[in-house]
Amino acid sequence: MKFDSELLASQIRKINEHPCFSEKACHIFGRMHLPVAPKCNIQCNYCIRDFDCVDESRPGVCSRVITPEEAVSYVERVIKKFQYIKVAAIAGPGEPLDNDETFETLGLVKEKFPHLMKCLSTNGLLLPEKVDILNELDVGNLTVTVNAVDPKIGAKIYSFVDYHGNILKGEEGARVLMESQLEGIRKAVEYKIIVKVNTVYMPGINDKQIVKVAKRMKELGVYMQNIIPLIPQYKFAGLKPPTREELRRKQGECGEVLKQMVHCRRCRADAVGRLGHDVKCQF
Repeated sequence: MKFDSELLASQIRKINEHPCFSEKACHIFGRMHLPVAPKCNIQCNYCIRDFDCVDESRPGVCSRVITPEEAVSYVERVIKKFQYIKVAAIAGPGEPLDNDETFETLGLVKEKFPHLMKCLSTNGLLLPEKVDILNELDVGNLTVTVNAVDPKIGAKIYSFVDYHGNILKGEEGARVLMESQLEGIRKAVEYKIIVKVNTVYMPGINDKQIVKVAKRMKELGVYMQNIIPLIPQYKFAGLKPPTREELRRKQGECGEVLKQMVHCRRCRADAVGRLGHDVKCQF
């Protein structure tokens, strides 16, 4: 019974002190993204990581990739100055689970800063085979980008999927990715990891899929969905992002199914501080 109460307290903390999982927490607590993972194993038609502007706030960019050893030194300096930092996270700039540096960094953070919550963002392709080690490394919060649950729609979103060296395209690649996402999320929830899904809202591409994504994630025990408006770039540079009204309407529809994150700031892979109040320039 004591174990259950401790587990419950831990689960509550992972929500109430994580700025992405709690709208109230984002005004009080902060997180830092450690950009140690440059490689990526899929190519999304809306993602380009070839350039970086210091004033740019979007996933997949960072000013510099750092080593696990540099990450530990970085964490030490940041939390000494900003005690409100509660989360050490890895969100790229590539796919964290496709980079050995991710696991080395998480192991060092667990050893040296056991009080920090550990968080990771992933496309989910390797999640079924990596979730065991994430659990061992005390990763308590996980974000998986799930843009569709229909391979026909996924084929429009992904140029290719690199699954252990096999380049898969079209519906085949999308199907492998989606099956991995669903199985990985199922396992993560069994481990009591708090799971959030990010869904990029691409009008004319997956707009009719987003509620279906919410329903499927609800079935799997996902805690929250974050609908992110498209940033037109790469192959989707000509697409129009959803209007604010369209975004709110979709959040309302999905909110009837699954809790929605409505305070996202589309953070960089090297973001530090509270959401919307980055302090990385101080380091």
